[in-house]
Amino acid sequence: MNNFSIQSLYNWYRNTIRNPKYRWWLILGTLFYILTPIDIAPDFIPIIGQIDDVMILTLLVSEVSQWLIDSAKARKGETVASESVNPTEQTVDVESASVQ
Repeated sequence: MNNFSIQSLYNWYRNTIRNPKYRWWLILGTLFYILTPIDIAPDFIPIIGQIDDVMILTLLVSEVSQWLIDSAKARKGETVASESVNPTEQTVDVESASVQ
């Protein structure tokens, strides 16, 4: 029995777009799907034809932006980790004075 659901399709898309081997193929395929008039719901049908394109475009934008955010956080984490190898090099001595 085939257990197909929207959630399983979303999970597949999300996992595939995070795989560097298939990422660009999936992005190009999604853009091709959005730009061509041949869809699940053809674009010449008012409103219904644009709903699937908007949903797919929203999914693409959200996943690509999340991937970019994760990449930036990972890169920032790598630079912080590499900078903290020798913490004494970045120590700043400050003299304090009490204010009354």
